[in-house]
Parts: sequence; C-alpha cells; structure tokens
Amino acid sequence: MEKNAPLFFIADTFKVETCAPGPEKLFKDLSLWELLNLKVSTVLEIPNKLYYKYSISSKFLEKVMSKYTIQSTGKDTLERQFNIDKPIQYMLATTSHYSWPKGAAIAGIGSDNVVGIEVDNGARVDLANLEKHLQASLDNQQAVYAVVAFIGSTEEGAVDPLGCILALRDKFQGQGLSFVVHADAAWGGYFASMLPTDFHPGDFVKLPTETGDSEGFIPDASLRAETQEALFVLRYADSITVDPHKAGYIPYPSAGLCYRDERMRYLIVWASPYISRDGTTTSIGVYGVEGSKPGASAMSTFLSNVCIGLNPEGYGALLGEVTFTCSRMSAEWAAMSTKDHNFVVVPFNMLPSELKEGSTPEDVEEERQKIRDRILSRSNQELMAEDVKRPDDDKAIKLLRALGSDLNINAFACNFRLSDGTLNDDVEEANYLNKRIVERLSVDEPGDDPTSIPFFLTSTEFTQSQYGDCATNFKKRLGLTPGSMDLFVLRNVVMSPFPTEHKFIANLADVFQNVVQEEVEVCRKRNEIRSDKHIFLVQGTDKIYLIHMPMFYLANHRRQLIVSAKIPPEAMQKYVDAKKDHPNEPFILFTHQKEDLSALLSGGKSFKAVLRMKAKPFTIKDVDVTIDKVLKHHPLNSLYRDESYPSGHMPFYIYGTEKEQHIDHILVRAPNIQLSADKVKLELDKELSADQLSRGAILYANGIQEEAMQPFLPTSDLLSTGSFFFRSCQRFPVTIFGDAKDVGATGPGLADVGDAEPISKGTMTLTEDVYVDSEDLNKDIFKKPGTFAMWKAEFDKIGRELD
Repeated sequence: MEKNAPLFFIADTFKVETCAPGPEKLFKDLSLWELLNLKVSTVLEIPNKLYYKYSISSKFLEKVMSKYTIQSTGKDTLERQFNIDKPIQYMLATTSHYSWPKGAAIAGIGSDNVVGIEVDNGARVDLANLEKHLQASLDNQQAVYAVVAFIGSTEEGAVDPLGCILALRDKFQGQGLSFVVHADAAWGGYFASMLPTDFHPGDFVKLPTETGDSEGFIPDASLRAETQEALFVLRYADSITVDPHKAGYIPYPSAGLCYRDERMRYLIVWASPYISRDGTTTSIGVYGVEGSKPGASAMSTFLSNVCIGLNPEGYGALLGEVTFTCSRMSAEWAAMSTKDHNFVVVPFNMLPSELKEGSTPEDVEEERQKIRDRILSRSNQELMAEDVKRPDDDKAIKLLRALGSDLNINAFACNFRLSDGTLNDDVEEANYLNKRIVERLSVDEPGDDPTSIPFFLTSTEFTQSQYGDCATNFKKRLGLTPGSMDLFVLRNVVMSPFPTEHKFIANLADVFQNVVQEEVEVCRKRNEIRSDKHIFLVQGTDKIYLIHMPMFYLANHRRQLIVSAKIPPEAMQKYVDAKKDHPNEPFILFTHQKEDLSALLSGGKSFKAVLRMKAKPFTIKDVDVTIDKVLKHHPLNSLYRDESYPSGHMPFYIYGTEKEQHIDHILVRAPNIQLSADKVKLELDKELSADQLSRGAILYANGIQEEAMQPFLPTSDLLSTGSFFFRSCQRFPVTIFGDAKDVGATGPGLADVGDAEPISKGTMTLTEDVYVDSEDLNKDIFKKPGTFAMWKAEFDKIGRELD
C-alpha cells in the first residue's frame, strides 16, 4: 500500500477490525503488533472484502502477494522486512507428542519456540500456567501462532479443557492478543461420535440403565462430563487433526486436517486460489506438505464412516463399549493389590476418593474395597442388575465411569515390597520392576513368539522435565521418594469392546499378578542387603587400602567404599614382593565366605580372605584382614546421585600416607566408570599433610571433560588402542580441596566443593598400577541375555574395527 505500489489506490479507504474492541482502522495505519494479532476470521475475510469493495481479482492479488508470502520469501526474510525481532511461538502441554517440536523444526519455527505448558496431576494442560505464559506474551508483545489443545494425549488419554482455552482466547483478544486454537484430536476425535445428538454442555449425563439379557452383554459407558464438553466444543476450534487409523479402526496412513473455515487451507497452498466462485475443487495435492497422496486410506475412511456411522448408533456405540471395557481394566489396576501382596499397583488417574479434599489412606482403601466388592467380583449383568436397586449417587456404574483416563488408555505403574514389608522408595528400582514386567508382556526381541504372550502392555516414560509436579505426585502415590529421575510407566490401550465377559479380564489380571510376583522376587534379590562375598581392589605397600568393587544395580555392592586395612606381616611381605615383581598388575582381595559388610566396618573384626593378582597366577589364601579405618563410605542409590556428570574436570578421592598416595574416581552418577590408580606422583605447590591424606581429600583432574566422555565404551574397547586417557605415565594438572563432608555422607553433591579454596595445586602423574572398569559396576546380573542385544554388540564391535 506504499506510494506507487500495486495496492496504493486502496490505502486511504481499506479498513479492518482489530483484535481489541473498537472501531475499524485503516489497514495502512495498523501497528506491527496489531497486524500480528488480527483474528483468524479477519485475515481470511480480507480477499473477499477486497473483491466486493474494490473488485480486486484473486489472480491480481496472488501476483501482488507472491513477493510477501512465506512460501516465496521464507520466514526469516519476512521477519527482517517487518522488524519482527521476537520469535513467534506455539503453546501446548509439555507432554505433547514428539511430532510437534519435529514439525516446528521442519517449518523453520524451531523447536525452542514450541513453549511447553505445565500439566496438572491428570496430565491435562494447566490453565493457570497457560494464562501466565499468555500474559507474559502480551506484556512482552511476543506474538503467538497458536495454542494447541490435546483431545486425547497418546500417552495418558488425557483431554485438555478446550472450552476453557477458547474462553482464554476471548479474554486475551479483548486485550489485543489473538492466536489460532488448534485441537489435536488425532487420538480422541472419533470419540465425539459418542455424544448424544441433542447434547449441550451442562446437560445432565444419564447413567446406562439396561441390564442385558445375554451372556455377552456389554453396557455402553458415557464419557465424563468434562470430556464430553471438550468434544462438543471441537466445532469452535480453528483447526482439528484427527487420525482415523487410531480410534477409527482404519489402516495407516489415514489422517485428516480439518478447518472450521475452509479458506484457512489456502494459507498452506502452493498455487494460491484466494477466491473461488465456480464451485470447482482443485487437486488436493496443492494443499499441505505432501504432493501425491494415496487414495486407498481416504477411501477406507469414507467407506468406514458411511457404513459404521459417525453417530451414537455407529462409532459412538462401538467406542462406548470400548470405554466400558477400558473402565473395567482400570478397576483391575485400581484395586488389584492389597497389603498382603508383595507389590502395589497404582493407576495414574487418581480415584474419586483421592481427589476429595482431606482424603485419607483409609478413605482410599475403603473405595478400593468397594471396587472389589461391586465391580471386580460381578459380571456385567450382575453389576447392572444390582445398580437398579441403588440410588444414582451410589451406583457402581457411576464409580466405574470415574475410574481411568478421559478416553481409552490406562496408564499405571507398580512398586514392590521388600521381604520385611517395607515399600521400596527408589524410583530407579521401581522402574526396573516395570521394565521387567513389560519385557514379559510385549515383543521385546526379534525371536519372541507373540502367540506365547497372554496379553500385551506398552510403556512410556514420565520425564521429570516434562511432567513436573504431575510426575512428582505419581511418584509419591507409588511410595517413591521424588527426585529428578524419570518414571517408567505401563500402559494398556483398549480397542476391543469384547473381553469383559466370561471372566476374561479377571484372567488377564491373574496372569499379570503372577508375572509381577515373579519379577518382584528378582527385585528383592537385587535390593535386599544380605551377607555376600565381597571383592576389593588393593592399593599401597607401606599401608594397605581397599576399594570395595562397586555395583550400581546390586544392593550388597551399591556403595563407594574406601578403607585402610591390616594383614599379617608374612602375608604383607609376600604381597609387597609380588607387587614389586608385577607393578602394573592389579591385586584383588576376596572375602573367603559370605560376610555382612556392615559388621566388618564396625571396627576390630577380622575376616578371612584370598589375595591374588587379577590376571596372573599369584594367590595368598586364608589371609586375616582387619579394617582399621573407613575413609569414604557413600551409598550409590539413585536418590543420592547428581543430575549431571562433572564438567571441565574429573573428580577423584586422594588418600594414603605421606610416602604413597592413591586415587579413586568419585562416582556421582550412573552409568559410570571405575578409575583407580596406585602410588600416583604428585608435584604440588603445597604438600598434603598426613591428616589430610588419612581423611581423604578431593582431587580435580582439570581439563578432563567427564560429561563429554560419559557413557564410556566397554573396558576392552577403551584399552585396546592404548590411547585411553587414564593410563600409565599420563600427567594431569590438578587442584586439590579438603573434603568437608562426613565419611558416610550421602549425595548428591559429593564431589562439589562449592566456593572452597584449594589446599594445593600442581600436577599428577599416573604410575604403572592403573585400574579401569566400565562394565562390572554397571552390570545387571539379573538381566536376561537377549539375542538382539548380543548381535547388536557384535556388529558394533565389527564396525569399530572397520573404522
């Protein structure tokens, strides 16, 4: 509209409605902020207004706009031309499907500009957090492309409150901020067919009353009122995605993108027919990213929709029975475990009693017993027949409808009790149990026989960064200590309405219980501290130091332990002589029999051990060993680990005597690597005192980027080239700090010295006795060997050799 530009002749008369209330304004006088926040309807109506008021044809407008469309110039050029200095953003729940950041990356928006909005304890978008982000966008004048509402998240079956999001859009439009509201109903779109034809938000939702007269009777189950309202207001969203290959039972790759105003599709067309009045439809290939598209999936969708029917009697009836079946399954997860079981099952979606203010464990258990008595122990006919005699507020079908997710996905997780009845509180170990369960109930290896698996579970992960307080709440309900570790979650997706009779679901629950109980026994072996044989790495010749061989995944050895010890003079002399003859060979000490390590550390008690070289035939049997001092003793449970590996340095404990000093890598995170060195050579500006060495100090090997190295390759691969950084004669700049933490301190932060001043600086050179292990401390001795993993490891090895 500039002077001498093609549309200059309308500059003084063409007006549009802005987002904020008020009279129309001349288009040429709109600010950048006003332009970026025109309502969808205003933008789409511009070509029509130009035609009817100025007779500007679509061909002419297309020619003029070709210099300004993003298809021609690219997003960056337009942003520079119009001085858009703040990236425009999408807003959606943090739990969004990976396709959203992927799409933003492909479109050039950038995944960083897909702003994650926190979710509530039901994994639905948190409206207060959304409003906070929108207010910040308004205050900072940073435009928003769209807010996305999920109508059925793929992980939890959660339905965002679309009506509330639309209301928020109305509120912010009144203040000058507008955006598209898109409904991602890829999963849940077809469930709209369950709505009664005369439904309106606020209507009383009737409970099913039919009692059934056949053995295969399955009642219809209506959706929750909030879910029904979200499905109803889909009609007011600007655009909707729906995947018939999900709840529409259509083969891949059937999917649809629907617009409330069909003119919106012209914004992503290559050849732009801004106005079409002849009733013709151009090739569908010009719309969207794809060109040629398969017709089979579209035809399958059309035929299925026509034959089954997009109404309560068609897809609605089918999905109504699916919803009932899903609720039946959710009842099993909700009430399966009792105090007498060696495990607990906790559904992700909280029970009605848990949602009540002031809820107590007794209230929840009372409701769980009600589920057992009125639902799990009843057939469908019995359940409905007994409900006839009950008032609406006390009907079992009402309770059943309140269980599980908003749609047809049940997310849940298990935890286990130790032999003494104590509930495990370690997230990592609960994850381990759930992973073993899903390995048993899924096709996990190429050689697995699907016909031998009684039913299939899938899984997902509630990452702490994405799920936030929602994940924390779920961990607490499982009896776990919250922390930064992600939570592994089981899922069952119900697509069939049929398996609710003949005790089929109860039989599946029995199979599940048996699998869980068997896997709990493995978890107990992994997590209960018992007498066991212990292995130590031996260091020093003037005074012996023992490093307990750590293992992250076995409770008996889940610790970093460094002690000083004494052995009889005769054994000591044999060991010293052998050490002189073989200075580069690690020496290992084994307890002769199973020992209670805690008793050995209590002081003064001796134990029988075998002392030998790790790889050569030298052995001293029946050595009496006495631990005389514990230098460091830290548990390695997941709760006590750091959130990240050290950056810019690698931390070690340094200890010993004034004559000999030794180091052991501080293990702050898993997986990790054991790096130990005997009799290192130090060149320091200040010598370490006998007291500092006897307590143990913290040494930073500077310039070693541990964070960049983790996780390490297998030990044999690390040592095969002879160039691994931790080897004999290697010299490192070091900074040494006093260790202010107690001998038995717990992490995280064990290697963090804060702003403490160093006690010494200089260099450290490794001598011949260096010990490296990246396998044993990370080994899971209960892991079943898989053919796929074995072949992958072999191919990886071949690949490295070829490189």
